[in-house]
Amino acid sequence: MPDGTLKTPRDDSRQRARGAIGHALQALRAIVMRELRKFLQQTGRLVSALVRPLLWLAVFAAGFRNVFGVSIVEPYDTYVAYDVYIVPGLAGMVLLFNGMQSSLALVYDREMGLMRLLLTAPLPRPWILFSKLCATALLSVLQALVFVAVAALIGTELPLPSWAALHALLALVAGAFMLGALGLLLSVYIKQLENFAGTMNFVIFPMYFLSTALYPLWKLQESGAGWVYQLARFNPFTYTIEWVRFALYGKDPGWAPCAVLGCGALFFGLACWGYDPQRGFGGLTRRGGA
Repeated sequence: MPDGTLKTPRDDSRQRARGAIGHALQALRAIVMRELRKFLQQTGRLVSALVRPLLWLAVFAAGFRNVFGVSIVEPYDTYVAYDVYIVPGLAGMVLLFNGMQSSLALVYDREMGLMRLLLTAPLPRPWILFSKLCATALLSVLQALVFVAVAALIGTELPLPSWAALHALLALVAGAFMLGALGLLLSVYIKQLENFAGTMNFVIFPMYFLSTALYPLWKLQESGAGWVYQLARFNPFTYTIEWVRFALYGKDPGWAPCAVLGCGALFFGLACWGYDPQRGFGGLTRRGGA
């Protein structure tokens, strides 16, 4: 070599590893920035994402403020109004709908052929899917934060301790990853855009209404709705909401983080398996030929 040093095989392997890591990070950045730019060009998407939960907060919660008051149970130290109770659930609604909308975008990209080009990039397929998941989670969290800010501006009191803000943000990020991974998994089995609406009706609404987003578990048990109570207990969306709710008040969320992270890892693993090229790129080659 010109400097008189010898290049060992170990040096070559390290250089290749650094190049591979740099390539992977560049791909991650490119995919995230593409989704972010596309989102910024669709101003109606943010408005539509905020209108739904704000209508629930401004109309539904206001109408039932004195009907569904929440008693003093964990994580609350005092009586809270109903609109305060459902803010974490409505923030979760933003995460849920955006995660499901990401699966719609993946189905569209697959029908247009864009997903095929992306999956044939010289990178591990799980990393490409993880990059798409990061983009989805980022957009979900940003929209949820905007909703929380607007909710505070219209008068909803959220006693958020400054030291608990990071915990609440972590809960939102974990929930966004779990719901985004679920959307990624659903995109494997949704073959056409025409089937999307029906599939979402069997995912979004059951997950949302069979959770603690609108009412606490003890109210379900107290009312005698045993089967609804049991379904809500095993709903991963319930643990997303509870993690956010307990984090907002600086309380221990219990097993909620384990449930959210575990389900997120499971959904993502199944999605990677579904997009395995040996199985036809998640349905791509089964429709278009090998």
